[in-house]
Amino acid sequence: LGVSWVVNEIAGIMIILRYVAAVVFLTMGALLILKADVALNSDRRLTRPGMWAGFIAGVVVILGNPKAILFYMGVLPGFFDLTQVTAWDVLAIVVVSILTPLLGNLTIAGFVNRARELLQTPAAVRRINRISGGLLIAVGIIIPFA
Repeated sequence: LGVSWVVNEIAGIMIILRYVAAVVFLTMGALLILKADVALNSDRRLTRPGMWAGFIAGVVVILGNPKAILFYMGVLPGFFDLTQVTAWDVLAIVVVSILTPLLGNLTIAGFVNRARELLQTPAAVRRINRISGGLLIAVGIIIPFA
């Protein structure tokens, strides 16, 4: 009783959803091309200044990440014989568990900052919107035939 059962039972609805998806992609692509010159806006609610605001946002994101929860609760204990783990082992696990995502997130933040600098010019925004709109239209054209 999984997704394949649902698809077999309501195949007609899936065909209708395919065409609805195609129309949605075509509409989004057309609107993106038509409004290619619209400047980017930032949502200040997501970038509230201050150390505590950033810390709380980070904790909420981590605690709400089901992959992290599954990893730390289900997968990670399988790598260790928990009867043999010492306090130093726990410290090493905690340090590696902190440093790995920290370094990865700092790297991503650097790339995002660089991308933000590249997207500040109106010409770059227009070019990205036109390319993205064209790709959305291409997907909308392909979906009915897939």
